[in-house]
Amino acid sequence: MTELDPAPLLTDLVRLPSVNPRGGPGDGGETAVAEYVRDWLERHGVRAELDEVLPGRCNVVAVVPGRLETAVLLESHLDTVEVDGMTVPPYDGEVRGGRLYGRGACDAKGPLAAFMLAAAELARGEPPLHTLVLAGVCDEEHAYRGVLRLLERLRGRRFVGAIVGEPTGLVPAVAHKGVVRYTVRTTGRAGHSSRPEEAVNAISLMAPVLAHLAVTPPAVAPHPLLGPATRVVTRIRGGTGPNTIAGTCEADVDRRTLPGEEPDLVWRQDRDELALLGAELDPPFLVDHALDTPADSALVTALRRALVALGRPDDIAGMPFGTDASKIARTGVPTVVFGPGALRDAHAADESVELAEVESAARTVIATVRGMDAADATDLTDVTVAADAIDGRQESSCG
Repeated sequence: MTELDPAPLLTDLVRLPSVNPRGGPGDGGETAVAEYVRDWLERHGVRAELDEVLPGRCNVVAVVPGRLETAVLLESHLDTVEVDGMTVPPYDGEVRGGRLYGRGACDAKGPLAAFMLAAAELARGEPPLHTLVLAGVCDEEHAYRGVLRLLERLRGRRFVGAIVGEPTGLVPAVAHKGVVRYTVRTTGRAGHSSRPEEAVNAISLMAPVLAHLAVTPPAVAPHPLLGPATRVVTRIRGGTGPNTIAGTCEADVDRRTLPGEEPDLVWRQDRDELALLGAELDPPFLVDHALDTPADSALVTALRRALVALGRPDDIAGMPFGTDASKIARTGVPTVVFGPGALRDAHAADESVELAEVESAARTVIATVRGMDAADATDLTDVTVAADAIDGRQESSCG
């Protein structure tokens, strides 16, 4: 294996701003990163091309041909969150103490760089058994339209599994929570604050709803890797002025779901529960399913073997937040989340990643792909995108 130095590559990626425009027109940042990924891969012998998802916003998809047409998918995202409040220069790619600092260094340009290094190495020498598909997608931090477009493009291709690049500290994450986000509302009667007896204060009506949500967890058994389902109020709005009693009050609720919970049923149960307190619920404005990949699936097994071979533990984990993995897994492809970096460093004011960990991630992915054999073909899955497999209700990333 050749020397894998992630510093020059990751520095270049961080120096390309790619803040998600969150529904706006965008400034081409995601496409600039996609173009860089394409050009870098092609210089290293990997065929790649852009795929426009939205005007001026592109995915990039690359292929390393294998001896079989069956494929392993590596997927990570090109966009980042905003840079407001950062305490390090967001786009310098400064290296200190073996860590590279800047927006996206951890989430998720570090994992993306690891995947690119792995693809370049796999393109050298004898082809791997399974074809490798590497995708960098846009819009993960908002409405995940990049991964939905990718799945449409890959319709019909056969996969043995997928690795989604996110900061997991090099621990394979085979499960993560889903989410149902909805608005709960109480309705009173507006009036002048000097004559409260003539009004019904919707904010006061909301108080028992908030108290109930604070002390009543979802009635579902904990998951062994994810722990309990959760339900929390994240925003509240009520009133129109300092001298007007509020006629309506609204609160947004974030309900984190566990594998096996159906989002629509979760919402209906919450609707009926909170109706007893005089509240009404709007339909969810965001829905995402949980992830629960069998630990003995072919790709997870190969990934854990590779970690052991490289002297690392082969523990598996679950994550409380959501990723593109749940969308890929909904098509039937066994999917694991894996990459360098720690969750505490993602979106942080001093976001950074350890360069040695990026290199280790690349070596692990190379060993995983090369370590898969024909027996793994028993896990073959056709990627299909059906209307009931991917839910379109999204306002912002599950995160």
